[in-house]
Parts: sequence; structure tokens; C-alpha cells
Amino acid sequence: MTTIFFMWGFLTCLNDILIPHLKAVFELNYAQAMLIQFTFFGAYFIMSLPAGKLVAALGYKKGIVAGLIIAGIGAALFWPAAGMRVYAFFLGALFILATGITVLQVAANAYVALLGPEKTSSSRLTLAQALNSFGTFLAPFFGGFLILSNQVKSSADIAKLSAAEQITYRAQEASAVQGPYIGLAVVLVLLAVGVYLFNLPALEETTEKSDDSQHSLMDALKTPHVFFGVLGIFFYVGGEVSIGSFMINYLQLPDIGNMSGEVAASHVAFYWGGAMVGRFIGSALLAKFSPRLLLAAFAVVNGLLVITTMSTTGTVAVYSIVAIGLFNSIMFPTIFSLGIERMGPLTGKASSLLIMAIVGGAIIPWLQGIVADAIGVQHAFFIPLICYAYIVFYGLSGSKIRNLPVATR
Repeated sequence: MTTIFFMWGFLTCLNDILIPHLKAVFELNYAQAMLIQFTFFGAYFIMSLPAGKLVAALGYKKGIVAGLIIAGIGAALFWPAAGMRVYAFFLGALFILATGITVLQVAANAYVALLGPEKTSSSRLTLAQALNSFGTFLAPFFGGFLILSNQVKSSADIAKLSAAEQITYRAQEASAVQGPYIGLAVVLVLLAVGVYLFNLPALEETTEKSDDSQHSLMDALKTPHVFFGVLGIFFYVGGEVSIGSFMINYLQLPDIGNMSGEVAASHVAFYWGGAMVGRFIGSALLAKFSPRLLLAAFAVVNGLLVITTMSTTGTVAVYSIVAIGLFNSIMFPTIFSLGIERMGPLTGKASSLLIMAIVGGAIIPWLQGIVADAIGVQHAFFIPLICYAYIVFYGLSGSKIRNLPVATR
């Protein structure tokens, strides 16, 4: 299961490399470039309910296999998208890739949380998410070397080349994206075969098959800790993705890091690597301390780090934004496990709602892109600051269990 978490972390973080690359290739502004994240995370909102129905019909194991195959198809479509050099085609391929990951999210997060005592579900899911962060740690190095290592030429520079040179340049530009994603498509399909052959427990008592009353999504959403958890995932993913999405362009600013794209990508790797380290540590802490209090404390620290990077320059601004990753670590798995706590046969519906909320990764970076175009990248980080403020509330109050549905009692 941790291998699955690793792969979708790797694929998701490659978006942080695609953004500056495609921004340069298609000469986009920030708001247009953030359509990459808008499309990718928008798929979570659009496809989460169908994904939930698919997992309910197939079960956790076959649902995971289906998700891997769909993601593999999306990755393979990067080959024609890069060859045709059409931005809309890239977005379409990303949507299919994200649809597969949505199925994985719906199945795998709930499955790992349920593979043991409810008391330690936050700790268990945090440990699995640590491997997700290992994928996000490696992806920027991988993508930075293969995708960002060559300088992208502007339209004016390309126009100066001869016809033969233009053809050669376009082919090189396309292959920088084609090779990595075709390789990933192959790995995803092989992983699907491996999961299919592996013996995994069914856990059907926690799926919709055991819900004789056929409760609706609204029954789950009316449960306060689920509702506040949905908002928690929305704001957390939005804040985390916004920071990662803007980091390369932010670190390239003369008064911040004045870095090349490849060097900035390595700092993005440490941002996600911090989340990995924090999840290994957090998994141990969550086994001993209240997940609600730890969540609130980590959100407070991140709020202070965002304020620091907004109000400083140079080395302090660089390291304060990278350090946010360390304290992001426990947030997603803790919010998720608290959101499905004591939901019984409604666990699948609560899980689908929480995965839908990952759409925050589509809306908040796009919103920050609009703000960045208006007031600059550095000051636009007040958007993630608001997100962390909400997570403090969720940890201290919103996650408390109250008014459980009849089906869960």
C-alpha cells in the first residue's frame, strides 16, 4: 500500500515542475499556468463521487487496480500532447491522470486507516503518507533534471532559428516531457498487475455493501466533524499545493533566492522532503499524543513561517518557505482520519466527500495566481496563511465528535 502512496505523490509533485516548464513554453501568466493545478485537482471534485461508486462496486483492491490503470493512460497521453504542443491537450491528459489518482485516494486512504485499530488510524495513515512524501521528495530532482535542465526559448528566439533548427528544438522540447511520463505509464500498469496478484483483506463491513439503509452523502456531510473535515482538507491541500506551485518562480526572484530553475526545483524537493521526515516523526508522535492538538500546533507554526517568508528576503525567506513542508507533514492524514472517525458503513461516503475537498488544490493556487499577477508572488502568500488559520480551528474544535448518524451508532 505504501508503494501506491509513493507513486501518486511522485505524480502529483511533478506538476510543480510542469508549471514553470509549460509557463515558459506557452508564455503563460501565473493565472494561466495555475490551470495545471486547477485541472488536476478539479478532477478530484468532479470524479470523486464516480470514484466512490467504482470502489463500492469493485471493492478496495480492484478499485486500486482500476485507479492505477486510469492514471497510466493519462500519463501515456503526455506523449501526443507534447508532440502536438497543445496546452489544452496537456490539461486533458492531466485530468485523466488525476482521475486515476482520485480513485486511488478514495480507496487507499480509507483502506489504510481501516487496516487496524481506530485509535491508531491517524498514526498508521501518517506513516503511509510518509511514503507519499518520499515520492514528492524525489519528483523535483527527477523532473528538474529531465524537464527543467534545458532553457526554454521564447517565441522571439524560436523565430530567429532556421526551419530545420525549429523542428529540432521542438522535438527536444517535447521529448523532455514525453520520456518521463511514458516511463511512469509503464510503471503504473506494472504496479496495477502487482496489486491484482497480491492478497489483500476485503474489509467489506466498512463499505456501502454493509449499509442496508443506503444512506446518502448528505447523511455523512451533516455530521459536524465530517463537514468541518471537508473544509479542512480543502484548505490544507489548497495551501500546500499553492506553496509548492509558486516556489520555483518565487525562489527565482532576485531578492529572494535568485536561483536557476533546476536549483529552485531542488528546494521544492526539500519542501516535500520535509513533509516526509515530518510524517515519520509524526507517526510516532500521533501514537502517543492527541492528534487534534498536534494538528493545531503544527498549523500555528506554519502560519508563523508563512508570515516570515512574506516579510523577509534572501536566505530567511528561502528557508522559511521550505520549512513549511516539515509541519505540513501530519495535516492531510490527520484531518482525513479524524474526518472518517466512527463513521462505520458511512466511511466510504465520508471518504468520498473528503477526497472531493482536494479540489482546494485547484481553486486556491488559481486564486493565488490571480493575486500574484496583481500584487506580486511574495505578498500573495497571505492566501495559504488563511488556510492554516482554519486548520488551527479544525484541530481545536471542528474535529470533535458530535451528532453521529444513526447508521454509525
